[in-house]
Amino acid sequence: MSTPFKITLWVVMTMALAFGFFHHLADPAKINFERLHIFLFNLVSGGSIILYYTEGKNTVSMRVRAFFLLSIVFAAAAFFKCYTLALFLPPLLALIVESIRIDSFGSILPKALFTMTEPITRKFHQASLLCLSLGLILSSFAILNSEFTHWLDLRMLTLNTFFLGYSFPVSLISLSVIFSIMKNHLPGPAPLFKEFSFWAINLGVIIFFLFMLCGWFLPQVFISLFLFFSVSLILYLFWREGTRLQQKAFLLSGIFFLIITSITGIMYIFLEFSPYYESRYAIPLIRLHAFTALYGWNLSGLAVISRSQDFPIQLHSSRVILLHWVTVLLLCPLGYFYPPAAVAAVVCYGILLFILFFKKGTVDQRMQA
Repeated sequence: MSTPFKITLWVVMTMALAFGFFHHLADPAKINFERLHIFLFNLVSGGSIILYYTEGKNTVSMRVRAFFLLSIVFAAAAFFKCYTLALFLPPLLALIVESIRIDSFGSILPKALFTMTEPITRKFHQASLLCLSLGLILSSFAILNSEFTHWLDLRMLTLNTFFLGYSFPVSLISLSVIFSIMKNHLPGPAPLFKEFSFWAINLGVIIFFLFMLCGWFLPQVFISLFLFFSVSLILYLFWREGTRLQQKAFLLSGIFFLIITSITGIMYIFLEFSPYYESRYAIPLIRLHAFTALYGWNLSGLAVISRSQDFPIQLHSSRVILLHWVTVLLLCPLGYFYPPAAVAAVVCYGILLFILFFKKGTVDQRMQA
């Protein structure tokens, strides 16, 4: 990845976190920066890194640059509520994603997802691209329905809630990287556990989303627990079968962030349906859930794939991971309520990203292979 593109990503991703604290500066009822907070990290940065990683080139291609620029315009249009423009951009972005997916996986229809011979890492990778393109198409439908036609009553699914779905492709690409550094041709039930993990995560999230729209308490609890145990299974597999590379430390840290995300999600479901539900209790929990998901789990995967050709990197992994945890679990949640902590969170996050993006790598071709 070229230095100018790294600098651009560093600026955009740091701004994404900063916008998450802009409620200290502007009344969210008048101007809400939440969409920029979500879009700049998940869609603009995450989507562009996924496409760059998929193409596997040393330089950033014109298609990735076009996706980056158009997604910036889409983010701005959604933020300023220019819904006519926002309505037509997602199909263009989806075409770019699909052109890269077809070139990389060789088929318009994702038939390989349904075969046992396809490696799980490639299944998660293709699912990430499919999820990104389908999410873009569905976002156009959501804008059309919510702002123009009102065909369906989607009171349980606001646009802000829907746009959070762009986090899922980043999760899937992170899982693809995790399975890519596991040992192949494992004996015993390990291959079946891998296949189960793929379908459990993908179908589990879709089913949970439907249960959430319906507002069903017990099904949400059941599927959340199911997803928690699925993530725990992946942690077990990765702990035992992951190749001992520098990337493993960052990805293990990411999985522990995901475990915390799962636990806080389950806690929020119980709180939401309890007679003691109050927003003052719910907001700290849901913010911790969001920060660990976006800037904990997802960032761990994006950091690895953005430097995939440079590992091992010349840095002290334990210190960087400690900085990551302090920033996400302490400074970010405190920053949502206290402006000085918000400033500290953005500064530490910017330092963390700078280390991850710009520390020199000592490429070992044998180790990469």
